[in-house]
Amino acid sequence: MINFDEAIELIRSVAKPLGSEMVAIADAPGRVLARPVVAQIDSPRSDVSAMDGYAVREADLSNYPVSLKVIGESFAGKAWDGTVAPGTCARIFTGAPVPSGADRVVIQENVRRDAEIAIVEDDPGRAPHIRKRGSDFQSGDELLASGRVLDPRGIVAAAGADISGVEVHRRPRLHILSTGDELAEPGTAGNRADAIPESVSFGVAALAEQWGAQGAGRARLRDELPSMRSVAARALETADVVVVTGGASVGEKDFAKAMFEPLGLELIFSKVSIKPGKPVWLGRVENKLVMGLPGNPTSALVTARLFLAPLLAGLTGQAIERALAWRSIPLASPLSGCGARETFHRARLINGAAEVLSFQDSSAQKALAEADFLVRQRANAPASYTGESVEALDF
Repeated sequence: MINFDEAIELIRSVAKPLGSEMVAIADAPGRVLARPVVAQIDSPRSDVSAMDGYAVREADLSNYPVSLKVIGESFAGKAWDGTVAPGTCARIFTGAPVPSGADRVVIQENVRRDAEIAIVEDDPGRAPHIRKRGSDFQSGDELLASGRVLDPRGIVAAAGADISGVEVHRRPRLHILSTGDELAEPGTAGNRADAIPESVSFGVAALAEQWGAQGAGRARLRDELPSMRSVAARALETADVVVVTGGASVGEKDFAKAMFEPLGLELIFSKVSIKPGKPVWLGRVENKLVMGLPGNPTSALVTARLFLAPLLAGLTGQAIERALAWRSIPLASPLSGCGARETFHRARLINGAAEVLSFQDSSAQKALAEADFLVRQRANAPASYTGESVEALDF
Protein backbone atom coordinates (compact mmCIF):
# COMPACT_ATOMS: atom_id res chain seq x y z
CA MET A 1 0.00 0.00 0.00
CA ILE A 2 1.41 3.35 -1.05
CA ASN A 3 1.08 6.77 0.57
CA PHE A 4 -0.79 9.79 -0.76
CA ASP A 5 2.19 11.56 -2.32
CA GLU A 6 3.31 8.39 -4.09
CA ALA A 7 -0.19 7.96 -5.54
CA ILE A 8 -0.17 11.54 -6.81
CA GLU A 9 3.16 10.98 -8.58
CA LEU A 10 1.73 7.90 -10.29
CA ILE A 11 -1.26 9.97 -11.40
CA ARG A 12 1.12 12.58 -12.75
CA SER A 13 2.86 9.91 -14.83
CA VAL A 14 -0.34 8.95 -16.68
CA ALA A 15 -2.33 12.20 -16.69
CA LYS A 16 -1.25 13.44 -20.11
CA PRO A 17 -3.34 15.61 -22.48
CA LEU A 18 -5.57 13.71 -24.88
CA GLY A 19 -5.10 15.92 -27.94
CA SER A 20 -6.57 19.23 -29.03
CA GLU A 21 -9.44 20.71 -30.99
CA MET A 22 -10.62 24.09 -32.24
CA VAL A 23 -13.68 25.58 -30.56
CA ALA A 24 -15.52 28.86 -31.03
CA ILE A 25 -14.95 31.59 -28.46
CA ALA A 26 -18.56 31.19 -27.32
CA ASP A 27 -17.89 27.53 -26.50
CA ALA A 28 -14.49 28.10 -24.86
CA PRO A 29 -15.29 29.06 -21.21
CA GLY A 30 -13.63 26.62 -18.84
CA ARG A 31 -11.50 25.01 -21.54
CA VAL A 32 -7.69 24.83 -21.40
CA LEU A 33 -5.59 26.40 -24.12
CA ALA A 34 -3.48 23.98 -26.14
CA ARG A 35 -1.91 26.84 -28.11
CA PRO A 36 -1.23 30.44 -27.05
CA VAL A 37 -3.63 33.21 -28.01
CA VAL A 38 -1.80 35.75 -30.19
CA ALA A 39 -3.26 39.16 -30.97
CA GLN A 40 -4.23 39.72 -34.60
CA ILE A 41 -4.69 43.49 -34.21
CA ASP A 42 -3.48 46.37 -32.04
CA SER A 43 -5.58 47.42 -29.07
CA PRO A 44 -6.60 50.12 -29.27
CA ARG A 45 -6.37 50.19 -33.04
CA SER A 46 -5.65 53.94 -33.01
CA ASP A 47 -5.23 56.70 -30.45
CA VAL A 48 -8.65 56.92 -28.79
CA SER A 49 -10.28 59.11 -26.20
CA ALA A 50 -10.47 57.78 -22.67
CA MET A 51 -13.27 60.20 -21.75
CA ASP A 52 -16.17 62.16 -23.20
CA GLY A 53 -14.99 65.70 -23.99
CA TYR A 54 -13.23 67.72 -26.67
CA ALA A 55 -10.16 66.84 -28.75
CA VAL A 56 -7.84 69.87 -28.75
CA ARG A 57 -4.31 70.98 -29.49
CA GLU A 58 -2.12 71.31 -26.39
CA ALA A 59 -0.61 74.44 -27.93
CA ASP A 60 -4.02 76.16 -27.82
CA LEU A 61 -4.40 75.77 -24.05
CA SER A 62 -2.98 78.97 -22.59
CA ASN A 63 -4.18 82.37 -21.35
CA TYR A 64 -7.48 81.10 -19.93
CA PRO A 65 -10.31 81.29 -20.71
CA VAL A 66 -9.69 79.67 -24.12
CA SER A 67 -12.37 79.68 -26.82
CA LEU A 68 -12.21 77.06 -29.56
CA LYS A 69 -14.50 76.52 -32.52
CA VAL A 70 -16.13 73.07 -32.65
CA ILE A 71 -15.61 71.79 -36.19
CA GLY A 72 -16.41 68.07 -35.95
CA GLU A 73 -17.56 65.12 -33.88
CA SER A 74 -15.82 61.76 -33.39
CA PHE A 75 -17.72 58.72 -32.14
CA ALA A 76 -16.61 55.19 -31.31
CA GLY A 77 -17.11 53.26 -34.53
CA LYS A 78 -17.62 56.45 -36.54
CA ALA A 79 -14.47 58.51 -36.60
CA TRP A 80 -14.31 62.12 -37.83
CA ASP A 81 -11.81 62.33 -40.68
CA GLY A 82 -11.09 66.06 -40.39
CA THR A 83 -8.10 67.82 -38.83
CA VAL A 84 -8.06 69.92 -35.68
CA ALA A 85 -6.39 73.16 -36.76
CA PRO A 86 -5.18 75.97 -34.46
CA GLY A 87 -8.09 77.60 -32.64
CA THR A 88 -10.46 74.66 -33.24
CA CYS A 89 -11.52 71.46 -31.51
CA ALA A 90 -13.72 68.42 -32.09
CA ARG A 91 -16.39 66.94 -29.87
CA ILE A 92 -15.26 63.41 -28.93
CA PHE A 93 -16.68 60.49 -27.01
CA THR A 94 -15.11 57.64 -25.05
CA GLY A 95 -13.46 55.12 -27.36
CA ALA A 96 -13.60 57.40 -30.40
CA PRO A 97 -10.45 57.86 -32.53
CA VAL A 98 -8.58 61.08 -31.81
CA PRO A 99 -8.62 63.22 -34.97
CA SER A 100 -5.51 64.39 -36.73
CA GLY A 101 -3.98 67.52 -35.20
CA ALA A 102 -5.30 66.90 -31.68
CA ASP A 103 -2.97 65.69 -28.97
CA ARG A 104 -5.16 65.73 -25.88
CA VAL A 105 -8.76 65.56 -24.69
CA VAL A 106 -10.32 68.03 -22.28
CA ILE A 107 -13.12 66.28 -20.40
CA GLN A 108 -16.56 67.76 -20.88
CA GLU A 109 -16.86 68.74 -17.20
CA ASN A 110 -14.09 71.31 -17.82
CA VAL A 111 -15.70 72.82 -20.91
CA ARG A 112 -18.59 75.28 -21.25
CA ARG A 113 -20.37 75.05 -24.58
CA ASP A 114 -21.81 78.15 -26.24
CA ALA A 115 -23.34 77.16 -29.59
CA GLU A 116 -20.37 76.17 -31.78
CA ILE A 117 -17.78 77.50 -29.35
CA ALA A 118 -16.15 75.38 -26.62
CA ILE A 119 -14.80 77.48 -23.74
CA VAL A 120 -12.15 76.14 -21.38
CA GLU A 121 -12.38 78.47 -18.39
CA ASP A 122 -9.41 77.22 -16.34
CA ASP A 123 -6.39 74.94 -16.59
CA PRO A 124 -7.90 71.43 -17.00
CA GLY A 125 -4.82 69.66 -15.62
CA ARG A 126 -2.10 67.71 -17.38
CA ALA A 127 -3.83 64.37 -18.04
CA PRO A 128 -4.18 63.89 -21.84
CA HIS A 129 -7.10 61.39 -21.52
CA ILE A 130 -5.89 59.53 -24.62
CA ARG A 131 -5.26 55.81 -24.92
CA LYS A 132 -2.38 55.39 -27.31
CA ARG A 133 -2.55 52.91 -30.18
CA GLY A 134 -1.32 49.49 -29.02
CA SER A 135 -1.07 50.60 -25.39
CA ASP A 136 -3.01 47.51 -24.29
CA PHE A 137 -1.41 45.07 -26.73
CA GLN A 138 -0.01 45.01 -30.24
CA SER A 139 -0.53 42.65 -33.14
CA GLY A 140 1.66 39.58 -32.61
CA ASP A 141 1.69 39.84 -28.81
CA GLU A 142 0.99 36.61 -26.90
CA LEU A 143 -1.98 37.40 -24.68
CA LEU A 144 -2.65 34.00 -23.13
CA ALA A 145 -0.19 31.16 -22.68
CA SER A 146 -0.79 27.51 -23.45
CA GLY A 147 -2.25 25.78 -20.39
CA ARG A 148 -4.37 28.77 -19.38
CA VAL A 149 -7.86 27.92 -18.22
CA LEU A 150 -10.24 30.19 -20.10
CA ASP A 151 -11.98 31.96 -17.26
CA PRO A 152 -14.13 35.06 -17.96
CA ARG A 153 -11.07 37.33 -17.94
CA GLY A 154 -9.23 35.10 -20.40
CA ILE A 155 -12.27 34.94 -22.66
CA VAL A 156 -12.31 38.75 -22.86
CA ALA A 157 -8.63 38.81 -23.87
CA ALA A 158 -9.09 36.02 -26.43
CA ALA A 159 -12.05 37.74 -28.09
CA GLY A 160 -10.20 41.07 -27.97
CA ALA A 161 -7.36 39.44 -29.92
CA ASP A 162 -9.78 39.37 -32.91
CA ILE A 163 -9.89 35.60 -33.22
CA SER A 164 -13.08 33.61 -33.65
CA GLY A 165 -11.83 30.37 -32.12
CA VAL A 166 -9.13 28.90 -29.91
CA GLU A 167 -7.23 25.61 -29.88
CA VAL A 168 -7.94 23.81 -26.62
CA HIS A 169 -7.15 20.46 -25.08
CA ARG A 170 -9.82 17.86 -25.63
CA ARG A 171 -12.06 17.14 -22.66
CA PRO A 172 -11.80 13.56 -21.36
CA ARG A 173 -14.97 11.53 -21.80
CA LEU A 174 -15.95 10.04 -18.47
CA HIS A 175 -18.26 7.09 -17.80
CA ILE A 176 -19.42 6.31 -14.24
CA LEU A 177 -20.37 2.81 -13.09
CA SER A 178 -22.06 2.47 -9.69
CA THR A 179 -22.05 -1.02 -8.19
CA GLY A 180 -24.24 -2.51 -5.48
CA ASP A 181 -27.46 -4.51 -5.24
CA GLU A 182 -28.70 -2.09 -2.59
CA LEU A 183 -28.66 0.96 -4.86
CA ALA A 184 -31.82 2.51 -6.27
CA GLU A 185 -32.52 5.53 -8.45
CA PRO A 186 -33.14 8.60 -6.27
CA GLY A 187 -36.87 8.95 -5.73
CA THR A 188 -37.51 5.19 -5.80
CA ALA A 189 -35.60 3.85 -2.78
CA GLY A 190 -38.65 4.24 -0.55
CA ASN A 191 -40.37 1.54 -2.55
CA ARG A 192 -37.97 -1.15 -1.32
CA ALA A 193 -37.11 -1.76 2.31
CA ASP A 194 -33.48 -2.76 1.68
CA ALA A 195 -32.68 -0.04 -0.90
CA ILE A 196 -30.70 3.17 -0.54
CA PRO A 197 -30.65 6.06 -3.03
CA GLU A 198 -27.65 5.96 -5.36
CA SER A 199 -26.14 9.38 -4.65
CA VAL A 200 -22.42 9.01 -5.29
CA SER A 201 -22.43 8.99 -9.10
CA PHE A 202 -24.22 12.34 -9.21
CA GLY A 203 -21.63 13.97 -6.97
CA VAL A 204 -18.72 12.41 -8.84
CA ALA A 205 -20.19 13.55 -12.17
CA ALA A 206 -20.56 17.11 -10.87
CA LEU A 207 -16.98 17.15 -9.59
CA ALA A 208 -15.68 15.67 -12.84
CA GLU A 209 -17.44 18.35 -14.87
CA GLN A 210 -15.86 21.05 -12.68
CA TRP A 211 -12.45 19.65 -13.59
CA GLY A 212 -13.04 19.47 -17.32
CA ALA A 213 -14.58 16.08 -18.05
CA GLN A 214 -17.59 15.54 -20.26
CA GLY A 215 -20.10 12.87 -19.42
CA ALA A 216 -20.00 9.79 -21.63
CA GLY A 217 -22.56 7.83 -19.65
CA ARG A 218 -23.63 6.52 -16.27
CA ALA A 219 -24.85 3.06 -15.26
CA ARG A 220 -26.00 1.44 -12.04
CA LEU A 221 -24.90 -2.20 -11.86
CA ARG A 222 -26.16 -5.19 -9.93
CA ASP A 223 -23.43 -7.31 -8.33
CA GLU A 224 -23.50 -9.88 -11.12
CA LEU A 225 -20.04 -10.33 -12.62
CA PRO A 226 -20.95 -11.49 -16.17
CA SER A 227 -23.25 -8.53 -16.82
CA MET A 228 -20.79 -6.16 -15.12
CA ARG A 229 -18.08 -7.28 -17.52
CA SER A 230 -20.31 -6.56 -20.51
CA VAL A 231 -21.09 -3.06 -19.25
CA ALA A 232 -17.42 -2.40 -18.47
CA ALA A 233 -16.43 -3.30 -22.04
CA ARG A 234 -19.06 -0.98 -23.50
CA ALA A 235 -18.02 1.85 -21.19
CA LEU A 236 -14.41 1.61 -22.32
CA GLU A 237 -15.49 1.85 -25.96
CA THR A 238 -16.89 5.35 -25.46
CA ALA A 239 -14.86 6.78 -22.57
CA ASP A 240 -11.31 7.94 -21.88
CA VAL A 241 -11.82 7.48 -18.14
CA VAL A 242 -14.15 5.05 -16.39
CA VAL A 243 -14.92 5.65 -12.72
CA VAL A 244 -16.27 2.74 -10.69
CA THR A 245 -17.86 3.42 -7.31
CA GLY A 246 -18.09 0.66 -4.74
CA GLY A 247 -17.00 -2.96 -4.94
CA ALA A 248 -13.37 -2.17 -4.16
CA SER A 249 -13.01 -4.03 -0.87
CA VAL A 250 -12.69 -7.77 -0.24
CA GLY A 251 -16.29 -8.92 0.07
CA GLU A 252 -17.81 -11.76 -1.90
CA LYS A 253 -19.49 -9.34 -4.30
CA ASP A 254 -16.73 -6.74 -4.64
CA PHE A 255 -16.20 -7.01 -8.38
CA ALA A 256 -14.93 -3.52 -9.28
CA LYS A 257 -11.54 -4.76 -10.50
CA ALA A 258 -12.70 -8.21 -11.57
CA MET A 259 -15.07 -6.82 -14.18
CA PHE A 260 -12.11 -5.26 -16.04
CA GLU A 261 -9.66 -8.15 -15.72
CA PRO A 262 -10.69 -9.93 -18.97
CA LEU A 263 -10.10 -6.63 -20.77
CA GLY A 264 -6.45 -6.55 -19.67
CA LEU A 265 -6.62 -4.35 -16.58
CA GLU A 266 -3.17 -3.22 -15.46
CA LEU A 267 -3.16 -1.73 -11.97
CA ILE A 268 -1.22 1.50 -11.48
CA PHE A 269 -1.93 1.51 -7.76
CA SER A 270 -4.28 -0.43 -5.52
CA LYS A 271 -5.09 1.03 -2.10
CA VAL A 272 -3.62 4.17 -0.60
CA SER A 273 -2.73 4.63 3.05
CA ILE A 274 -5.27 7.37 3.73
CA LYS A 275 -8.43 7.85 5.73
CA PRO A 276 -11.11 7.91 4.45
CA GLY A 277 -10.80 6.10 1.13
CA LYS A 278 -8.09 3.45 1.51
CA PRO A 279 -9.64 1.20 -1.22
CA VAL A 280 -9.19 3.83 -3.97
CA TRP A 281 -7.35 2.42 -7.00
CA LEU A 282 -6.23 3.37 -10.50
CA GLY A 283 -5.67 1.13 -13.48
CA ARG A 284 -5.21 1.13 -17.22
CA VAL A 285 -6.88 -0.86 -20.00
CA GLU A 286 -4.78 -0.17 -23.10
CA ASN A 287 -4.98 3.62 -23.48
CA LYS A 288 -8.00 4.06 -21.21
CA LEU A 289 -7.87 4.80 -17.47
CA VAL A 290 -10.07 3.25 -14.81
CA MET A 291 -10.39 4.71 -11.31
CA GLY A 292 -12.10 2.87 -8.49
CA LEU A 293 -13.65 4.89 -5.67
CA PRO A 294 -15.17 3.61 -2.44
CA GLY A 295 -18.93 3.25 -2.33
CA ASN A 296 -19.57 5.29 0.80
CA PRO A 297 -20.53 8.87 -0.11
CA THR A 298 -17.95 10.76 1.95
CA SER A 299 -15.13 8.37 1.05
CA ALA A 300 -16.08 8.56 -2.62
CA LEU A 301 -16.20 12.36 -2.78
CA VAL A 302 -13.02 12.81 -0.74
CA THR A 303 -11.06 10.43 -2.95
CA ALA A 304 -12.59 11.93 -6.09
CA ARG A 305 -11.41 15.36 -4.94
CA LEU A 306 -7.93 14.07 -4.04
CA PHE A 307 -7.29 11.76 -7.00
CA LEU A 308 -9.86 12.18 -9.78
CA ALA A 309 -9.59 15.99 -9.85
CA PRO A 310 -5.79 16.00 -10.44
CA LEU A 311 -6.13 13.16 -12.95
CA LEU A 312 -8.65 15.18 -14.97
CA ALA A 313 -6.57 18.33 -14.60
CA GLY A 314 -3.60 16.59 -16.20
CA LEU A 315 -5.70 15.04 -18.97
CA THR A 316 -7.05 18.49 -19.87
CA GLY A 317 -3.59 20.07 -20.09
CA GLN A 318 -3.47 21.70 -16.66
CA ALA A 319 -0.81 21.31 -14.02
CA ILE A 320 -2.17 18.84 -11.49
CA GLU A 321 -1.04 21.24 -8.76
CA ARG A 322 -4.00 23.41 -9.72
CA ALA A 323 -6.23 20.66 -8.35
CA LEU A 324 -4.10 20.30 -5.23
CA ALA A 325 -3.67 23.92 -4.18
CA TRP A 326 -3.10 23.47 -0.46
CA ARG A 327 -3.26 26.53 1.74
CA SER A 328 -2.50 27.24 5.37
CA ILE A 329 -5.40 27.95 7.69
CA PRO A 330 -5.67 28.11 11.52
CA LEU A 331 -7.65 25.55 13.49
CA ALA A 332 -10.78 26.68 15.28
CA SER A 333 -10.46 23.84 17.81
CA PRO A 334 -7.90 21.20 18.82
CA LEU A 335 -7.27 18.15 16.62
CA SER A 336 -6.14 14.83 18.06
CA GLY A 337 -2.99 13.16 16.80
CA CYS A 338 -3.09 11.10 13.61
CA GLY A 339 -2.62 7.35 13.33
CA ALA A 340 -0.60 5.44 10.76
CA ARG A 341 -2.88 6.45 7.87
CA GLU A 342 -2.77 10.03 6.61
CA THR A 343 -6.17 11.56 7.31
CA PHE A 344 -8.25 14.13 5.45
CA HIS A 345 -10.76 15.69 7.81
CA ARG A 346 -13.86 17.42 6.52
CA ALA A 347 -14.05 20.95 7.87
CA ARG A 348 -15.91 24.22 7.43
CA LEU A 349 -14.73 27.81 7.61
CA ILE A 350 -15.78 29.66 10.75
CA ASN A 351 -14.49 33.22 11.21
CA GLY A 352 -11.45 32.49 9.10
CA ALA A 353 -10.53 29.28 10.91
CA ALA A 354 -11.05 25.58 10.18
CA GLU A 355 -13.69 23.93 12.29
CA VAL A 356 -13.32 20.17 11.84
CA LEU A 357 -16.77 18.62 11.65
CA SER A 358 -17.66 16.39 14.56
CA PHE A 359 -19.21 13.69 12.35
CA GLN A 360 -16.48 12.19 10.17
CA ASP A 361 -18.16 8.91 9.21
CA SER A 362 -17.32 7.70 5.69
CA SER A 363 -21.01 7.23 4.89
CA ALA A 364 -22.03 10.78 5.89
CA GLN A 365 -24.03 12.85 3.42
CA LYS A 366 -25.43 15.73 5.50
CA ALA A 367 -22.02 16.45 7.02
CA LEU A 368 -20.46 16.07 3.58
CA ALA A 369 -22.66 18.89 2.32
CA GLU A 370 -21.50 21.11 5.20
CA ALA A 371 -17.78 20.70 4.44
CA ASP A 372 -15.94 23.59 2.79
CA PHE A 373 -12.51 22.01 2.61
CA LEU A 374 -10.32 19.09 3.62
CA VAL A 375 -7.79 19.42 6.43
CA ARG A 376 -4.73 17.28 5.78
CA GLN A 377 -3.14 15.52 8.74
CA ARG A 378 0.05 13.63 7.97
CA ALA A 379 0.55 10.07 9.15
CA ASN A 380 1.61 9.85 12.81
CA ALA A 381 1.33 13.62 13.25
CA PRO A 382 1.01 14.82 16.85
CA ALA A 383 -2.05 16.65 18.15
CA SER A 384 -2.66 20.18 16.86
CA TYR A 385 -4.00 23.02 18.95
CA THR A 386 -6.46 25.86 18.46
CA GLY A 387 -4.88 28.55 16.29
CA GLU A 388 -2.21 26.23 14.91
CA SER A 389 -1.93 26.30 11.11
CA VAL A 390 -2.92 23.21 9.11
CA GLU A 391 -2.92 22.31 5.41
CA ALA A 392 -6.33 22.72 3.76
CA LEU A 393 -7.75 22.06 0.30
CA ASP A 394 -10.92 23.61 -1.05
CA PHE A 395 -13.58 20.91 -1.21
